[in-house]
Amino acid sequence: MNAPATTELPVVVIGAGPAGLAAAAHLVDRGIEPLVLEAGTAAGAAVREWAHVRLFSTWGEVVDPAAEKLLAPTGWVKPDPAAYPSGGDWAERYLQPLADVLGEQVRYDARVTGVSRTGRDRIVDADREAQPFVINYETADGAEQRIRARAVIDASGTWTTPGPAGGSGLAALGEKAAADRITYRVPDLKDPAVRARYAGKRTAVIGSGASAFTALAYLADLAKDEPGTHSVWILRRGISGSTFGGGASDQLPARGALGLAAKAAVDNGYADAVTGFRTDAVEKSGEQLVLVADDGRRLDPVDEVIVLTGLRPDLSFVSELRLGLDERLQAPLDLAPLIDPNQHSCGTVYPHGVKELSHPEKDVYLVGMKSYGRSTAFLAMTGYEQVRSIAAALAGDREAAERVELTLPETGVCGGAGLFDQPEAAEATGGGCCAAPATLTIGAPASSGGC
Repeated sequence: MNAPATTELPVVVIGAGPAGLAAAAHLVDRGIEPLVLEAGTAAGAAVREWAHVRLFSTWGEVVDPAAEKLLAPTGWVKPDPAAYPSGGDWAERYLQPLADVLGEQVRYDARVTGVSRTGRDRIVDADREAQPFVINYETADGAEQRIRARAVIDASGTWTTPGPAGGSGLAALGEKAAADRITYRVPDLKDPAVRARYAGKRTAVIGSGASAFTALAYLADLAKDEPGTHSVWILRRGISGSTFGGGASDQLPARGALGLAAKAAVDNGYADAVTGFRTDAVEKSGEQLVLVADDGRRLDPVDEVIVLTGLRPDLSFVSELRLGLDERLQAPLDLAPLIDPNQHSCGTVYPHGVKELSHPEKDVYLVGMKSYGRSTAFLAMTGYEQVRSIAAALAGDREAAERVELTLPETGVCGGAGLFDQPEAAEATGGGCCAAPATLTIGAPASSGGC
């Protein structure tokens, strides 16, 4: 039996999260058949794991227009556009209904294990682009399945591969042995068991992004009710005007408030900041842990460690594809300069689409969080613009694919290029691509986090 023509095959989307489901909605809108392969048992499986965290984007910013169009005939009512959903809200009130509308075009318990060209490993040139993609995946019972596709949109995210505590990018010595006292997620302190784990304890929080801000704010709130609760905030660089985000200058108010909540935790004595500390080892001291820096500094013992040093893309199952990735960020080559903190310290990333997301391997795209590689500050609306552009390109509408249909909010953050991970440079102001850092003032702690 002859294989179907490539154009008759579906576009396989890996991951039923925000970007993946939006990609499917845009493909449907363009008359292209999608097939979404989701490793979890429900839509937004990763989002559900941080269900307790509130996004700093409003409902109006996290609902994709093509998805809303697909949902409208079902009687779905869009939540208040000005309200801030939690991760749980986002999954239950938007992602799952969207997946339900797509119906059999979403397969759950389908963990992708490999993507290649039919009959062509990454070495073979001959007739390569004429071959359909082949996708191997496993079902919940371990059965191996295979499907072919005309194109592949990898929206699998980065949630499953958090960064380690070690400042070298490797796990710190002793980190694995202390796994029972270390978490790589923002704790849900409304859960009684989790609350008991941190109440009255001394906790180290390693990281400098929105997740670290959220954890510091949560622990500060806990400290108000539970005497003895204290945080040690560990940063690999120094503290400057941009450390806590853009504050009142951030065009996403809840994002700005989140950084101010972390600042308030330090200023009000609920957390101590330790700067220029690159963790090299985690040593046990009785029932506690001691963090040791690569310069030999040793911190006072802590009871728990929360590691929030970013996330990484899992590239193992796309290793047979010819991807053009930046050697530092593991992001697409044309996108990397826009998001590289070594070159571009401002929080704003220009809207981008199929041009910046293309690879040497035709018709394969990394989108959503995965497209940012190891960089952070990704917004859901960025992913929606990415997949809109890609769907247009796959439909042959190059004009729409290359047209920008999004204006991203300014962060109000700028500290000069090259400050990333350089404690001695963090005291500098201005420079780089923007003006000097905003002057921050303390505001009421915010409970919002997320993206």
